[in-house]
Amino acid sequence: MFFEFEADFVEALRCIPMQVRLKLDTCGIKLKLQDWNHFNQAERQILVELPCLTNAEIIDYREQLNQLLIKHTGKPGTDLTVDQNPPWMDGTTVPESVSAKAQELGVKITLEQWASLQPLQRFALIKLSRSSHENRNFIPALQEFKVIE
Repeated sequence: MFFEFEADFVEALRCIPMQVRLKLDTCGIKLKLQDWNHFNQAERQILVELPCLTNAEIIDYREQLNQLLIKHTGKPGTDLTVDQNPPWMDGTTVPESVSAKAQELGVKITLEQWASLQPLQRFALIKLSRSSHENRNFIPALQEFKVIE
């Protein structure tokens, strides 16, 4: 599943789509865009399609990603700490970064709206609300997720 706000770059998979970024956070590997760009289209598609939910799938995803990284860069990925209770899985609390970004843009996200979102949608809003991320897709994402008109 790709989001509409990713449409300008997702067709060629030239940027790392949100669903892959979620899998990276889930399996605990940091993947730089320059490393992603070493992968061919078929390898990128594998990383999009490969499941990463169960413990076995997470281990497999991590192994396959590291094999690709070693093949193309000569070294495995950098380990990330895996959050055992990630905020995108919690529909009961709107993260501060998301609330602050929404407020900065004159928008309010209610707890009801946050709870109604899928984990991947919440993940996307968390990523798009971070100060280190290019935030131009925050409002389009809110519109796509029917949080705002």
